[in-house]
Amino acid sequence: MLTKNYDLGSRVTAFSTTREGGVSTGNYASFNINHYCGDSEEHIARNLEILSRHLNIPTENFIYPHQTHSRVVKAITPDFFHLTEAEKKDYIEGVDALITDVSGICIGVSTADCIPVLIYDPDRHCAAAIHAGWRGTQQRIVEETVRAMTANYGSRPESLRAAIGPGITLQSFEVGDEVYKAFLDAQFPMQKIARRFPLMNAEPLNDGSEQEKWHIDLPECNRLQLLSCGVPAANIHLSGIDTYTCSARFFSARRLGVASGRIFSAIVLR
Repeated sequence: MLTKNYDLGSRVTAFSTTREGGVSTGNYASFNINHYCGDSEEHIARNLEILSRHLNIPTENFIYPHQTHSRVVKAITPDFFHLTEAEKKDYIEGVDALITDVSGICIGVSTADCIPVLIYDPDRHCAAAIHAGWRGTQQRIVEETVRAMTANYGSRPESLRAAIGPGITLQSFEVGDEVYKAFLDAQFPMQKIARRFPLMNAEPLNDGSEQEKWHIDLPECNRLQLLSCGVPAANIHLSGIDTYTCSARFFSARRLGVASGRIFSAIVLR
């Protein structure tokens, strides 16, 4: 199956790609369209054509940025398509969330353990695609994106529908104390999002005890941000897919290494 789809409404297509259905090889096998992870440009182009046919959207209508773990949100308007290719690339450089109210285009983000969040507003017929790695999550990029939708399109949070796609989950996301402290300093409710577990890849100590490290629940962090913005809990879909443990079907940089493919999570207004 090429994509995992989310039901956000009858006038929108929202999905995450799987590793199936493409032509890439090795740790990029088989479906990858990310240009920044080392895959063959020939394979990327062929995979994009496959997705283009699957969605019935021209390849030039796929828009996905070069992400840098920022909290930068950019709007895609009809004017974007009048830019030169170099200007388009510059506009979405260093961007980690896109919003649009333009129908017939596909905005998306690339992940491989980070959390993709897709949002649809059925009242204003606008959408967002968000890349929330731990840095973006800690910087509250989801909240920033909801504010951008409100400012640009008049979206009301209580009308929004969201999907939190495949990403690393609490059980697998082992972090250092500095990451725990970053979330603590940002005033996240640590009792809800953090737990200590035995080291994932370590032998027990000589005295039989086990060392422990913090784990952070990134999907829950992003769900809490949506709730804090006013999005109803019933409108938030959690995929429940842990990329680290499901790396045979969804790319995981922690499992496969950074020189591997990326999941494409995207949304199309119809």
